[in-house]
Amino acid sequence: MRTLYNDDIIAWANEQAALLRAGRWSEIDVAHIAEEIEDVGKSERRELASRMAVLLAHLLKWRYQPGRRGSSWQRTIREQRRAIGAHLRETPSLKTALADPNWFEGVWADAVAKATDETGLDVFPHDCPWTLEQVLGPDFYPE
Repeated sequence: MRTLYNDDIIAWANEQAALLRAGRWSEIDVAHIAEEIEDVGKSERRELASRMAVLLAHLLKWRYQPGRRGSSWQRTIREQRRAIGAHLRETPSLKTALADPNWFEGVWADAVAKATDETGLDVFPHDCPWTLEQVLGPDFYPE
């Protein structure tokens, strides 16, 4: 059965918001609302993972290509740290992802793949050599 949810999610979301505000509880699409709420959390974790992978990839490039260091890499490192910090302040429950070894392992693998693709080097460590405090610290640049 086709529903507004399947045909136009924006129109569906607006309709559901109006139903909620009007207190028309029996008309609310509870199953899809629950699914969408869960997806918000997943989306937030994906954004954090993406930013962490970019940051880690640039730290790897900084460490393993000292002759190519420049202001562009430095800006990217600073921007990712700033954005990650803001993201964690706005959504503090995401800090649990940073403490999850499986999540971090996947982020590290993405970072190594990015750095390998961008540099052509195949010398990066299997595990992250830096602490989270170092990675997120404003003054840390690996030598």
